[in-house]
Amino acid sequence: MEIDAASLPAPHLPYPVYQLRPGDAPRDCPLCPRLVAMRTDLRVKHPGWWNAPVPGFGDPDAWLAVTGLAPGVRGANRTGRPFTGDGAGVLLYNTLIKFGLAHGTYAANVEDGVMLDGIFITNAVRCVPPGNKPDTAEIHNCRPYLVEHYRGLPNLKVVIALGGTAHQSAVKALGGKLPKTPFGHGAVHRLHTGYTIIDSYHCSQLNTNTGRLTTPMFEAVFEAALAMK
Repeated sequence: MEIDAASLPAPHLPYPVYQLRPGDAPRDCPLCPRLVAMRTDLRVKHPGWWNAPVPGFGDPDAWLAVTGLAPGVRGANRTGRPFTGDGAGVLLYNTLIKFGLAHGTYAANVEDGVMLDGIFITNAVRCVPPGNKPDTAEIHNCRPYLVEHYRGLPNLKVVIALGGTAHQSAVKALGGKLPKTPFGHGAVHRLHTGYTIIDSYHCSQLNTNTGRLTTPMFEAVFEAALAMK
């Protein structure tokens, strides 16, 4: 299922939609000039969009966290909720619903009523980057927010990292060592700090349309995580 994000209504929601928690960047975070410039431009072009750092979403008692790369320009940057409004969210939320980690019907907007159970969703970078590619400095600048998201989940055991950049940020945020934990789809990394990271290819439409990531492959990652609950 593909979503034409441009055809969907703008959210017209006040900031914040959710109560900000530790790890949620302020609306006008100044840390990354390139991302600030993009946000500013988008606020002029699309004043009804979120156009701000995207807060985390999920259960404060989560034992599992999904970590993506960054908001998509017509996805989370538009709606204000991670993986909501573009194709990546279809596979993610439907998988969560299938395995009882979410309840409701995903409808690609923040008013669809989807509730997460035992899981929290965040990104390595909070703001939409040009070309969907944050640079090294931006990833570094945003890592303290990721650390705070993880620290704010007292029951956290497992992190599913979607893609290589999310993997690297998660490893560093959780106190692991990158040379000992190379990214690989389905790879399981047990860190000395007590956390476990499971890698997956990102659930982007590019990966699913090309067959790099299939639904069974993605579901197998969550099955592995659930076995560690």
